[in-house]
Amino acid sequence: MYDSKNSIFAAQISENMLIINIKENESIDKALKRFKKKFEKTGVLRALRERTSFTKPSIKRRSEVIRAAYKQKQFASDNY
Repeated sequence: MYDSKNSIFAAQISENMLIINIKENESIDKALKRFKKKFEKTGVLRALRERTSFTKPSIKRRSEVIRAAYKQKQFASDNY
């Protein structure tokens, strides 16, 4: 039987799956470190933490403005 819902779900799983090829004579620690780096780059954990609590759009904007001002200040002090 062909079920379109299951095939779409299977396609989504394969897109989101991390694959780490372990090289010959490579320690598990190194492979785990590569996996952690790859996982961190995907941003899954960051998105999950963002979704745990709701922040109002006005507060998001305010924090972005504060962060941008801080970066501008750091950049200006680096040039002198």
